[in-house]
Amino acid sequence: MKKLIKKIIILGAKKAFQKGLLKADIFPNMNIEQPRHDAHGDLSTNFAMISAGVQKMPPRKIAEIVISCINDSNGIIKKIEIAGPGFINFFLKDQAWYPFLKKIHDQNKNFGSLDYGKGEKVLIEFVSANPTGPLHVGHGRGAVVGDTVGNILAFAGFDVQKEYYINDSGQQIKTLGISVWIRFLQSLGHDIELPKDCYQGNYINDIALELNKKMGVELAKLITKNKAEVEKDKKDGILICAKYAAEKILKNIKHDLTCFGVKFNNWFSEQSMYDSGLVMETIEKFKKKNIIYEKDKAWWFKTKNLGDEKDRVVIKKNSLTTYFASDIAYHLEKFTRGFDRVIDVWGADHHGYIKRINACLDASGIKTNKFDVILIQLVNLLRDGEPVAMSTRAGEFVTLKNIIDEVGSDAARFIFLSRSFDSSLDFDLKVAKQKTNENPVYYVQYVHARIAGIMAKALSCGINSDVYSDSNLDVSSLKELEEIKLIKILTMFPEIIKKSAETLNPHVIFTYLMTLASAFHGYYNKHKVITEDKDLTLARLCLVFAVKKVIGNSLFLFGVSAPDSM
Repeated sequence: MKKLIKKIIILGAKKAFQKGLLKADIFPNMNIEQPRHDAHGDLSTNFAMISAGVQKMPPRKIAEIVISCINDSNGIIKKIEIAGPGFINFFLKDQAWYPFLKKIHDQNKNFGSLDYGKGEKVLIEFVSANPTGPLHVGHGRGAVVGDTVGNILAFAGFDVQKEYYINDSGQQIKTLGISVWIRFLQSLGHDIELPKDCYQGNYINDIALELNKKMGVELAKLITKNKAEVEKDKKDGILICAKYAAEKILKNIKHDLTCFGVKFNNWFSEQSMYDSGLVMETIEKFKKKNIIYEKDKAWWFKTKNLGDEKDRVVIKKNSLTTYFASDIAYHLEKFTRGFDRVIDVWGADHHGYIKRINACLDASGIKTNKFDVILIQLVNLLRDGEPVAMSTRAGEFVTLKNIIDEVGSDAARFIFLSRSFDSSLDFDLKVAKQKTNENPVYYVQYVHARIAGIMAKALSCGINSDVYSDSNLDVSSLKELEEIKLIKILTMFPEIIKKSAETLNPHVIFTYLMTLASAFHGYYNKHKVITEDKDLTLARLCLVFAVKKVIGNSLFLFGVSAPDSM
């Protein structure tokens, strides 16, 4: 509808210029919005105000001229008004909205999909938690945001790939190995204390006990009384423990994410870049360009010259590489694979890292506008309004699996998206389990289920959905304010998808869903869908069936089920 109104305005303005009423045939890009209040019309534009400088006349005068030259050949305009400093407000006839119901039914599951992305190749990397412990509630929010953004971009016409970066190299894996090794020794009766900087969770005990059952004999051989061999045996034992634990934890991570409806196209290993020599090759290339230089027996990347606060170490004095070294290689490798755009989903505490990655891209001749970062704020877990105490350091935290088991995947995913990712989120476990309107996922899913119930009732009355979804169905009996309001909201869906894709924010769709659900509940509580008037019944079934399809399409993007009964 916005495109049609824009076309009508431009044609009117061109006609006005041809008549000599406007001084220039230059028409700035206007905004066309749906006013918040019905009194301001169905659609409103700022065309006259942004044209004042070009036309050298007051906005209200421009508005009067353009309106006088508008030709409503489609017969959809009821009236046009000028408001405030020069807004042009359009009031449309009911019949202007009816064709959208046909479009929804014709396009079905594709309604709302766009060619906005034009096939641009996008890689979105998210979660990427170290395989040193189970996923927690914070990882859950990042998982849902990343997964949903990927779904939305694909729906908007992008060629999307989803990736998990496995941090299976470096100090954290060594610490994992030490943690399991010590717990293994304790299981054999050795009087040894687990250092505070090791992983403290009960899952470390579980892995050590499992390892004892499967490889206890092999590991026991490494425990020797010969002091000369102690350090070597200890190192070998830690390596075995690290490898076993990391693989075990990663397997559990994959299982939890699958249960959460999150699937990746690729799992990319950090260690693979060291094995292939890619990390050192990348560093050597930057050394030759004098972008990486030696100072105080360490090697530094000139990130300060490229927008960072200071230069960053890539190889330490002890000749070990830093995390930044592998991150440089990894992000450049993404573009080497042919992706036009790269999106990372990080925790908010990684904000300072953005400049470092931008610096390495800039140094490689890659435009930084091809790289986006979604920063996820914290989740405050509540139970009946009271905070749930957690301590990651002590290994005391609620895992993602705990959340899924308690409230279900649908509720967890939907509530994680109930606030914009750049705001902290209060996740109340009690609310997530309620079957009331206080639970947002129940509120929206119930619309889908209720309409399915209406359709079942219609079928029992001999009305098949093929009848009320027929493209040629006459829906002119839809005259109620609530009916036209519902159609208007439905027409917004493609625009909502585009906005969500542009901002990389699923919350745009969440807000839309709540608005649509509220409008439907209001309509249903006031009007009967199945009436004694056959034509009205078919028209209303056509309307609510369209609502059901849009709800279903939205929930699909969220990775949430659209039930036919609740």
